[in-house]
Amino acid sequence: MHIRRPLPRTVPAIGAAVLLSACEPGVFDPVGPVAGGEHLILIDSLAIMLAIVVPVIVATLGFAWWFRSGNAKARYRSEWSYSGRLELLVWAVPALVVIFLGGIAWISSHDLDPARPIAGGRALRVEVVSLDWKWLFIYPDLGVASVNRLVVPAGQAVSFRLTSATVMNSFFVPRLGSQIYTMAGMTTVLNLRADRPGAYRGLSANYSGKGFPGMAFTVYALPTGQFATWIAGARRQGPVLDGRNYMTLLRDSQNVAPYTYRAVAGGLFDAVVRDSGTRTARVAVDGKAR
Repeated sequence: MHIRRPLPRTVPAIGAAVLLSACEPGVFDPVGPVAGGEHLILIDSLAIMLAIVVPVIVATLGFAWWFRSGNAKARYRSEWSYSGRLELLVWAVPALVVIFLGGIAWISSHDLDPARPIAGGRALRVEVVSLDWKWLFIYPDLGVASVNRLVVPAGQAVSFRLTSATVMNSFFVPRLGSQIYTMAGMTTVLNLRADRPGAYRGLSANYSGKGFPGMAFTVYALPTGQFATWIAGARRQGPVLDGRNYMTLLRDSQNVAPYTYRAVAGGLFDAVVRDSGTRTARVAVDGKAR
């Protein structure tokens, strides 16, 4: 006789660990006003839709139970032509749901417009270039740049200008909010803020080729003093990001470790927007490192 042995206690624990290993804080754990607003939209929309889903499920179960074959009290009315109350119920509830969802979408799309500045002081300007397969972050007012690492001051708004040097990509920091596309020859605008210090995952949310899985970066939101220290350290090390070094950076590379440039040639971002789109683009800048 075959005796079935119970599974070891460690098997369920290992299975749970495997299932949860990829889980990390995301859009449901916002750390900024934009992500917080988007989180509220998700919750409100879910609540409104459940106002239909839950009653329908309850009614379905209730009808199945009441009109079961063993219930002698249930009467099947096969002949009827019109019910005003039923028509009102059938049309009014979905119409209200559409009105509520449309109102939320209309108001929120204006309140959370990516180009709308965030109130609360002067914003830090950052220029973003998506490459194959890495991210370039330029700080035009501070004269430094970083690859695959975005450092911002916590509590201060950040105003992004974004473009792509190659194919279309999508810039997304789930805990800060507002995914936005980067496209060659175009500039998109995004405003975000991290309300508290921390390290937050950033990624490309649009497939862009063989190096796409490694096209990720980390956003470090630092207190003001630590951010100033990082900027001072970046100015003391690394090469200068001029036209020649940019053409080197433009080459395909995967899983690039973060590093910084101690200076940036003026007008580089605008030159990338103007000349991007081909592998033989000649990026012309004024040659003055800031």
